[in-house]
Amino acid sequence: MELEGKVGLVTGGARRIGREIALHLAQRGCHVAINYRTSVAEAEELASEIAARGLKGLAVQADVSVAAEVAAMVRAVKEALGPIDVLVNNAAVFYETPFPDISEEQWDELLSVNLKGPFLCSREVARGMLERQRGKIVNIADVSAFRPWARFIPYCVSKAGLVALTKGLARALAPHVQVNAVAPGTILWPEGWSEEAKEQAIGATPLKRIGQPEDVARTVLFLLEGSDYITGQVIAVDGGRLIA
Repeated sequence: MELEGKVGLVTGGARRIGREIALHLAQRGCHVAINYRTSVAEAEELASEIAARGLKGLAVQADVSVAAEVAAMVRAVKEALGPIDVLVNNAAVFYETPFPDISEEQWDELLSVNLKGPFLCSREVARGMLERQRGKIVNIADVSAFRPWARFIPYCVSKAGLVALTKGLARALAPHVQVNAVAPGTILWPEGWSEEAKEQAIGATPLKRIGQPEDVARTVLFLLEGSDYITGQVIAVDGGRLIA
């Protein structure tokens, strides 16, 4: 796909990895809609930064786990920017949930945002992609989908489900729409991590460092621009963590 002049939607695009993905799309000449739930200031600042490049940038609020809000978001993007060519399902919540003290509310929130959200967004956007017979969807999964962490079970389950959703959508939307996923390892430090936890994470990673948002963004660009003959795949961006 040639990204210049295309329209992309990045969920959870105001901060961290999502922000970097949105900026990389803009660097390729893509108009970008930045979805946010609460980070309004960051989303609007990023939209302005993209507009300063001579492109269209749009900050659009929606809780991706609510179907009506997703539908409204997609309508707003189409009206402001045009039909959506690229969807990056990045929005997610992440926090510790030690077992067996996981509450039903925690389980529901993690599965709703991290798995139901990408399903709802993909369903809404895919309709237009199928009509135009072109489009690409990239889901941001996690290496914990393959090596789950005992103290983050609902999060890991949500990301494992996202991998399955990626493969299922790739089959359902073929041959005109390609669906793939990126599975980051440790990219930036989660808030509140101790120095001991950081040292353990680095020690368990063959490349002996953590990744940066740019590492994920570049991989997303590869899946968008590199080849139209890749679908249903998951690329780990983890410094070798899965082979350690």
